[in-house]
Amino acid sequence: MRTISIITACYNEEENVEELYDRVRAVMCTLKNYSYEHIFIDNHSSDNTVEVLKKIAASDTNVRVIVNARNFGHIRSPHHAFMQTTGDAVIGIVADLQDPPEMILDFVREWENGCSMVLAVKNTSDESSLMFGIRTSYYRLVRRISQVETFENFTGFGLYDRKVVDIVKSFKDPYPYFRGMIAEIGLPYKLLPYHQPVRKRGFTKNNLYTLYDMAMLGITNLSKVPLRFVTFIGFISAGVSLLTAFAYLVYKLLFWSSFSVGIAPLVIGIFFFSSVQMLSMGILGEYVAAILTQVQGRPYAIELERVNFEHQPGPPKEQAYFDDGLNSR
Repeated sequence: MRTISIITACYNEEENVEELYDRVRAVMCTLKNYSYEHIFIDNHSSDNTVEVLKKIAASDTNVRVIVNARNFGHIRSPHHAFMQTTGDAVIGIVADLQDPPEMILDFVREWENGCSMVLAVKNTSDESSLMFGIRTSYYRLVRRISQVETFENFTGFGLYDRKVVDIVKSFKDPYPYFRGMIAEIGLPYKLLPYHQPVRKRGFTKNNLYTLYDMAMLGITNLSKVPLRFVTFIGFISAGVSLLTAFAYLVYKLLFWSSFSVGIAPLVIGIFFFSSVQMLSMGILGEYVAAILTQVQGRPYAIELERVNFEHQPGPPKEQAYFDDGLNSR
């Protein structure tokens, strides 16, 4: 009997983890030849998420819970859970129910057919068309400037064979860009399109900074184009300066007594080249920050406690968790 590990990162998801657990368990009940473990990692929630998870874990030993000592961010915490898995295959699924758990059946089927990686890509979404368009444009940009082939609209939702997990562990990246790692590996894969539903309960924990952080992490991890852009823009600005200076010289020689340069071109030039310098410093700063993170080599997360890891993964419980009378909804 092979084992499937399922990981879910949580932060203030008390309204969703119960339904997610039950839907995952219901799917695993249809896979008769598999045992499984469902690892929830809580990133120091301020609501009752931990209490709900502990109640579920008390009812089902296949549920493991990791409670972080503090909030370690939306990148490090899920990766820490990924590194704790023991299954022959690992499936990552978010807690907000925007990743349909029923796709696990499709993942396992493709895995059994020999695919080392089964990746879910959202071809449509119930989120606003503006936001979906921005995300799609970003993925296309990364794909065009990346040194490896990346996957558009892939968020990490998918199945990964144990050999993929072992390769990811070998990266030893303290601030990992998981989507880039998967693209870098290059083992046989299958893309499965899906429709992403809207979040039913609670609010997204991503803000402008976290989205920017993820976006820049993807670019700096996968491409040197921004650095080359700094060099290129330097040559362009130097050329523009030289041509402008030459044009002013010729114009002054031709109209010596009537031509007055004035202060406006000087001010415009200063602001233009200052903006070029700031942009270049910002790009270089992103890469320097990435280097600093690598040098520090800090752990992905520090655990406050863990629950049920002393038990071996087993077949799913036939009875629903909701039948145990623990569901608060």
